[in-house]
Amino acid sequence: MRLVFFGDIVGRSGRTAYLNNLADLRARLKADFVVVNGENAAGGFGITEDIYRALRDAGTDVVTLGNHAWDQREALVFIEREPALLRPANYPVGTPGRGSGLFTSANGKQILVVNVMGRVMMDPLDDPFASVERELAACPLKDACDAAIVDIHAEATSEKMAMGHFADGRSSLVVGTHTHVPTSDHQVLPGGTAYITDVGMCGDYDSVIGMDKEEPMNRFLRKIPQARFAPATGEATVSGVLAEIDDNTGLAVRIACIRAGGRLESAWPNF
Repeated sequence: MRLVFFGDIVGRSGRTAYLNNLADLRARLKADFVVVNGENAAGGFGITEDIYRALRDAGTDVVTLGNHAWDQREALVFIEREPALLRPANYPVGTPGRGSGLFTSANGKQILVVNVMGRVMMDPLDDPFASVERELAACPLKDACDAAIVDIHAEATSEKMAMGHFADGRSSLVVGTHTHVPTSDHQVLPGGTAYITDVGMCGDYDSVIGMDKEEPMNRFLRKIPQARFAPATGEATVSGVLAEIDDNTGLAVRIACIRAGGRLESAWPNF
């Protein structure tokens, strides 16, 4: 089984690159299941129903979110009728939507997807480790699901690494999102879980983590906001990972990075 996870879509540039290339990427990668983080898809802040539908219609199986989940207020409403749109599972009880789901892949397998948000230098939500423990225990790998994916949307690399080891052997793939810069530590952990600290973004890398450079640099240099952040509009790089999963165990055989288009050096799996 081949699982693909694409990093945070940032604004129109990232969205266009992702939508225009997904069908080809999915075919070339022989992907059975595709997840993308879409929390920055609407002008860099949140997601709208139209954008969500476009992502799904293009061939995305599940869209995850993060700290910008509610920046577009309509998301509080339409998320309730869209089971393939996941917000972090460690939001308080009563928050609209859901933080996990069981989905059917193109090859007929049952895939658990869990979305959680870190707490280090982030909004103080409920414990993400307890949330992941609950979700994995409720749907054990190779008992209730054929594969399990965890999106840990977090600022601190240490927290994301800790989550990888916490879920090692109990999930197929743990992916870090949020910081928008792809890390080079993709690996299969000792227990058989494919892991990367941050998958990067689908966005313009001639930017400050996807945003037009002028205003972020102004705030660093002068500490006085002069304008709203706006996504950079140059050619985007589509960043992601491919994990090959053993159908017998639900654990990873290997993982490789995907980088296509834009400014970053291209990367493509050799399996």
